[in-house]
Amino acid sequence: MTHIATTKYIALSSFLANAARDERIPAGLIKLIESVADACSSIATAVERGVFDGASGNAHSENIHGEAQKKLDVVSNDIMMGAVESVSCLRGLASEELESVQMTGHEHSADTPDYLLLFDPLDGSSNLEISGIVGSIFSVLAAPATDAVLDESHFLQPGVKQVCAGYAIYGATTMFVLTTGYGVDGFTFDGESASFVLTHPQLQIPENTREFAINMSNERYWEEPVRRYVRECVAGASGPRQTNFNMRWIASMVAEVHRILMRGGVFLYPRDNKNPQLAGRLRLTYEANPMSFIVEQAGGMSTTGEMPIMEVQPDHVHQRVPVILGSRLEVERLLRYHDEAAAA
Repeated sequence: MTHIATTKYIALSSFLANAARDERIPAGLIKLIESVADACSSIATAVERGVFDGASGNAHSENIHGEAQKKLDVVSNDIMMGAVESVSCLRGLASEELESVQMTGHEHSADTPDYLLLFDPLDGSSNLEISGIVGSIFSVLAAPATDAVLDESHFLQPGVKQVCAGYAIYGATTMFVLTTGYGVDGFTFDGESASFVLTHPQLQIPENTREFAINMSNERYWEEPVRRYVRECVAGASGPRQTNFNMRWIASMVAEVHRILMRGGVFLYPRDNKNPQLAGRLRLTYEANPMSFIVEQAGGMSTTGEMPIMEVQPDHVHQRVPVILGSRLEVERLLRYHDEAAAA
């Protein structure tokens, strides 16, 4: 077997050290990012070995959202919490699998900034039974520089306040995608060195696309601007867009966003009336915000259909929002359709 040398690639640890040296991230943040990356590599292994380690199938329990948990949801949450709980700059964390925020007990340090971590430990876990693509999503916020006890209110910051965000995708390869506000970089896990190495620097989303991703089974519940957009895409070259589009749907936000980063596209999980008491389906603080940060840093755009996602003021950590994101020109078109419908 021929092995491809990975010595030409920069390791995540070296990348972060260089970023700190260039003052693109605070030095104190390095340990937290590395710990999250370590957790992601461990989760990848847990997903791969789930059937052998008795971690496949349902956990016969529900999370805070009333959703059935997979065993690997619980395992992944435990892995992430265990990896980061000793990081001294981390004051607290929130997870899709936890009912409330948890504090680490670390005291504020006057020498280094403090942080809060929000994460979805295993996005797309409904795909596990078919060996489909799953991933992890995370967001980092600055914690207030105070010795006072922190609570959920300190996590309720709009997405524009994020210090960094990223995701890991567990597919044909395991990748760790990161932004600290200076573009988006992708790192692939190298099994021989047991480390993430930079393989996709400064990812950029094309402005134009011929791909859209949406769950068509919910069409009857959509608002008219989304119906209009999808009708035009489906009409193809003979329709008003005069272009043939392809539709994709993987049921994993990580997989959808990753495809958009690699080749462009637009992802929609819009507002609908299937469950009128919910504004949307995806969680703002640990799904929509970090993915919006990544997409916008790569030249794309994100919106709820009414306003930029990262400008939404959260009212609780498990808040849900509609999500439209991806290639800029398509998102702008969808925004225009929403504006026209509102003005009619």
